[in-house]
Amino acid sequence: MAVTKIKPIKSTLSKALDYIQNPAKTDEKILVSSFGCSYETADIEFGFTLSQAMEKGNNLAHHLIQSFAPGEVDYEKAHEIGRQLADAVTKGQHEYVLTTHIDKGHIHNHIIFCAVNFVNHRKYNSNKRTYYNIRNTSDRLCRENGLSVVVPSENKGKHYAEYQADKASKSWKGKLKIAFDTLIPQVSSFEELLQRLQAAGYEIKRGKYTSCRAMGQERFTRLKTLGANYTEETITERINRKHIRAAKAPKIEQRSVSLIIDIENSIKAQQSRGYEQWAKIHNLKQAAKTVNFLTEHKIEQYTDLVARIDEITAASEQASDALKNVEKRLAYMAVTTKNISTYQKTKPVYDAYKKAKNKEQFRATHESDLILYEAAAKALRTANVGDKLPNIATLQAEYVKLTEQKEASYADYRKLKKQVKEYDTMKRNIDSFLKIYRGQARKKITTRE
Repeated sequence: MAVTKIKPIKSTLSKALDYIQNPAKTDEKILVSSFGCSYETADIEFGFTLSQAMEKGNNLAHHLIQSFAPGEVDYEKAHEIGRQLADAVTKGQHEYVLTTHIDKGHIHNHIIFCAVNFVNHRKYNSNKRTYYNIRNTSDRLCRENGLSVVVPSENKGKHYAEYQADKASKSWKGKLKIAFDTLIPQVSSFEELLQRLQAAGYEIKRGKYTSCRAMGQERFTRLKTLGANYTEETITERINRKHIRAAKAPKIEQRSVSLIIDIENSIKAQQSRGYEQWAKIHNLKQAAKTVNFLTEHKIEQYTDLVARIDEITAASEQASDALKNVEKRLAYMAVTTKNISTYQKTKPVYDAYKKAKNKEQFRATHESDLILYEAAAKALRTANVGDKLPNIATLQAEYVKLTEQKEASYADYRKLKKQVKEYDTMKRNIDSFLKIYRGQARKKITTRE
């Protein structure tokens, strides 16, 4: 399970970078890496990019933290997942420093990335939408690596410890929310709800804010602290809404095929006859949709279905690899363009430094520019750019072309990925049908014997 949070850095960027790179926390900086910059000089390189910003703003960088459950992942794997998350968030356009801290009971990543990208010098827009994109990306990476994820709920903004307490049903807030969720379907008004809570042993305090206290609880809990779904207004709305639920328009039948429900092994079906009946109807509908799909796609044999799945899966993996290659090339070109630009802008300072009689004094005066030049020159040598630097305009034109190619490749990949999921659902349904049929056949044979 990985928990993510992000916050802006408005000052003391160098202190924040020093903190996350602490040798005692990062196994003597073995678990420190960077993109688009050198982690030793990241604050200066961030500053150079920030100086070219197209928009005003107070944010110097953004600090992203990704925490893993204790014992679920090793250091190297955590660092690699952090790198994949950082790449996905920054899209190869922002300098970042990634570190993995191993000094606490749980492994966690720190990612500090520049608030301005070095491609078009636009500011990163941190909002609710981008945060949920980060969280969803982190969850996807966790699933791909066999790690657990936090299941989304109506409760937002909880601390990790409170989440764990809720999960274990040990939190007073968690117990109170369970009580509300249980009673709301049974009452006709908010006042009746409070009466039922009192009967269950809760002490109620009315006033500006309605509060509840369970037996043994030290302090009252205000309803508004339980989350947006548990304010007095929202609870009243939930109570009223249940009376008009039956009048709602029927749901539009989904065209996509869903998985068959294993009724025999479903606890819910065993506990609820209504659900069991619904599941039977659901299975009949999905069976008809599955048959129609197979007929429409001219699949007559089980082996044909398996072959089609293998074919589409291979095409999807090929499209994914092509997309990754384009993204890798785009990131390389963006960083190379940035380093060439920095090199060209700071080279006159370096040339003057080489000619200066008092080099120590000159470096003290022009230290930032010299550090930028040396970092850019080193990066270009590492990238094997050569003595003759590529033309920036040519690189930018190729970057635009590759960006268009990336969009087309991504569209193809999404289409194939959807097909893989669709065909996999068909196969799993067919497997369920065969399992049911074989079970019924065995029962008939046993009965005859």
